[in-house]
Amino acid sequence: MPDILSAPLVVEFPFTRSLGPVQSAFLTGLRERTVLGVRTGDGKVLVPPVEYDPVTAEELHELVEVAATGTVTTWAWNPLPRRDQPLDTPFAWVLVRLDGADTALLHVLDASGPEAVRTGMRVRVRWAQDRTGAITDIACFEPYGGEPGEPGEPARHDGEFTEPVTGIVTPARLDYTYSPGRAQSAYLEALADRRVVGERCPSCRKVYVPPRGACPTCGVATDERVEVGPRGTVTTYCVVNIKAKNLDIEVPYVYAHIALDGADLALHARIGGIPYDQVRMGLRVEPVWTEGSRHPDHYRPTGEPDADYDAYKELV
Repeated sequence: MPDILSAPLVVEFPFTRSLGPVQSAFLTGLRERTVLGVRTGDGKVLVPPVEYDPVTAEELHELVEVAATGTVTTWAWNPLPRRDQPLDTPFAWVLVRLDGADTALLHVLDASGPEAVRTGMRVRVRWAQDRTGAITDIACFEPYGGEPGEPGEPARHDGEFTEPVTGIVTPARLDYTYSPGRAQSAYLEALADRRVVGERCPSCRKVYVPPRGACPTCGVATDERVEVGPRGTVTTYCVVNIKAKNLDIEVPYVYAHIALDGADLALHARIGGIPYDQVRMGLRVEPVWTEGSRHPDHYRPTGEPDADYDAYKELV
């Protein structure tokens, strides 16, 4: 029985966002151990605050200060914390309606076990020791024995702080293990032998590379293997001007869709061996392999005349 292929993959996309006056005040307030909400036109207090009323779309700007204590409205136990989660011991995800607020804030509760958590329990903020103006300035919530007092009117707040936070970097990352199916495993094993193998649809007779195990047009299974290429034609392309993290390629460079000879689906790959501003639609290319590699490093011009547009227009 052949070995099952698998590989660890990481999809990561941190991005920087600018903060408007409401979000800036909220995050800066957390740095100063102050929780701010925003009041809507009908008097409700939203925590966390938003710039526009979710019901009327009216712009919101009246900030109010709410308490650092509140009530759990619902919860879910997390027995196995993952990397970069707020706590490294088992905890509960909770929605907490802070005293003075009409909506609930999602965060974590430090509790001894699921039996110690219940809807309606009283909790309070545990502030992080080092605060920078982020939601993580609330380290977590913790059980609190105090009873809710009489609901008072949250005090207005001008949202003014020294050195306000005006932007944040939001990390987004997904770690997972990928296992290709039958069709893609055969494709990857052929690449290791420096061959390109696709699959032909028994209905429309189109050859798909990389193969998907089923025809995306007809919806029927594919199992007839067809070797294509290795040469092909650039159908369309883009010039990359931003250097990717952990990718040792100098910019600018070109990524292109390439229709391999005999294939009815274009794959994408980097174009090398030619100045980026000389890459063009119809350029004939061939794969370049590096020693020990299981897949082509890039494609380079073959020196053949450019392909006629009618020969690849259906694959653009």
